[in-house]
Amino acid sequence: MSEKRYRQSVKRHLRNKMTKSEVKTYIKDFEAAVNGNNKEDAEKAFVLITKKMDTAASKGIYHKNTVARKKSRLAKKLNKLIAG
Repeated sequence: MSEKRYRQSVKRHLRNKMTKSEVKTYIKDFEAAVNGNNKEDAEKAFVLITKKMDTAASKGIYHKNTVARKKSRLAKKLNKLIAG
């Protein structure tokens, strides 16, 4: 019985790791767009990040408060870029 549980945990671990890595990549793209003053790319990246993180939170990969905090901080940066 524990063998199956182990196989499942390995599969889930890889899936979770892949999702977290994907989110981190989108965040790097967002940061690059913000630093380059590229509003369009930053907005597109922000939409992708929020979508991926919300999905990950619903699946239990991220805690919902962690997602809210990260989205809030990214939104601040985006708003500063748009305003300035």
